[in-house]
Amino acid sequence: MKTMAESARRRRGGAQGGDGRPNDHLFDRELDHLPPEARWREWMNRVEATIFAASEPVGREVLARIVGKSCSIDLLIDDIREELRGRPYDLVAVAGGWKHLTRPAYAEAIRSAFGTAASGSGRAKDLTQSEVLVLMCIAYFQPITRAELSSFFGKEISRDFVGHLRGADLIASGPRNPTPGAPYTYVTTKEFLLEFGLDTLRDLPDFEALEDAGLLSKEKLLAGDVMPDFVVDQDYVGVELDK
Repeated sequence: MKTMAESARRRRGGAQGGDGRPNDHLFDRELDHLPPEARWREWMNRVEATIFAASEPVGREVLARIVGKSCSIDLLIDDIREELRGRPYDLVAVAGGWKHLTRPAYAEAIRSAFGTAASGSGRAKDLTQSEVLVLMCIAYFQPITRAELSSFFGKEISRDFVGHLRGADLIASGPRNPTPGAPYTYVTTKEFLLEFGLDTLRDLPDFEALEDAGLLSKEKLLAGDVMPDFVVDQDYVGVELDK
C-alpha cells in the first residue's frame, strides 16, 4: 500500500526512480499543451535554471532530460546567450558542458571587491612558470611519461614536481606505457579544462600551426619564452556566479 507521502509526491510530479531522478512519465518534457513560442521559452528557462543551480558544467545528456526530444539544445543555448548579451555574465562551453561565468571585462571589479578574480579554486594561478610549462607539455603530448617529460626538458622532472600538479587535480595517471617497466603516463583532467576555459582538448591552440607560423618552438618552450593564450587569459572562466 502506498503511503500518504508517496501519493503526495506523485501528485506533485515528484516521484523518483532508482537513480533519484524524476520519472520521465511524471515530468512533462515535451510540453505539447503549450504553443510553440511558449514551449521554447519554458525550455530556455529550464535549461538556464539548471545550469545556474549546478556547481559543475552541465552536459548535454543532463539538459536532454528536461526538454523535448525534438528540442535542439545548441539552438536553445544560442538563444539564451543572445538574451544575456550586454549582461555581465554568459553561458560558456567548458569541460564538456555549459557554465554560468562572468565576463572578462568585470574581472578587475571582482578582484577589487574580493581580492581575487575568482571565487573558484584558482589552482592555475598558484603554479610556477616551470609547472605551467610542464603542464602545457602534458596537455599537448599526452599520454606522456615522467621520463619523456625529463627528456623533453633536458632535466629531471621529479616525482614531487609531478605530484604538485596531481595535487592540484590538473593531471592524472593515464594508461601504462608499453615499454620495459610499464611506467605510468600522465594526462590532463576535466579540472584542467575547467581551469583554463577549454571545452575539450581540441580547443588547445594547434601546436603544428603555431610551429609553422614561427610562434612556438621546442626551444622557446624550454626557455620559458612562450605562454599560450589558454594559459594567460583565464579570467573568463575563473569567476562563477554566486549560487
